[in-house]
Amino acid sequence: MNQWQDGKIRCPWANPQNPRYVQYHDQKWGRPVKDDHELFKMLILETFQAGLSWEIVLNKEEGFAHAFADFDVKKIAQFTQADQQRLQNDPSIIRHRLKINAAVNNAQVFMQIQKEWGSFAKYLWHWTVGKTIYETGQTHSPLSDVVSKDLKKRGMKFVGTKTVYAYLQAVGVVNSHEPGCFLYHATELSSNVAHSMLML
Repeated sequence: MNQWQDGKIRCPWANPQNPRYVQYHDQKWGRPVKDDHELFKMLILETFQAGLSWEIVLNKEEGFAHAFADFDVKKIAQFTQADQQRLQNDPSIIRHRLKINAAVNNAQVFMQIQKEWGSFAKYLWHWTVGKTIYETGQTHSPLSDVVSKDLKKRGMKFVGTKTVYAYLQAVGVVNSHEPGCFLYHATELSSNVAHSMLML
């Protein structure tokens, strides 16, 4: 990894030509999120990212916020067929019919999880007992496998293990800043310990 003009070293995926992407790397990616609104927002964006570049999705964040009621889970859960058709014609977002349908469906499941657990954050973080895992060089893991399986069982869509792993990285359940990056820090919980918890 090379040193940037500001003197910092960053993960190699960060694009120095895109200030929005750099800001995302520096201020959001890998930082623990416990707020349900932010967790739902990132879930929506990550499901739209499936098969695409995250940079593409990030560049359309404002468009998604406007189209999806500022990521209000209650409002999205009530989107009608007419709303979904409107979104399919909205050039400010990624116009993928199945992903749009999934966003509405996943909002409904998200709320069911909130009702069962008290918050989605409690559900998500219970998998690692509230701890962050550090690991790099992965696109999925035993953790993302089991979370993906559980979300699918509950009825969520576009939550395959790779999408879930990217989501876990985005909201800080998994910290994947690489050694050398100025945001790298010591392991809070080793991946081996975390994965062994899944057997409990």
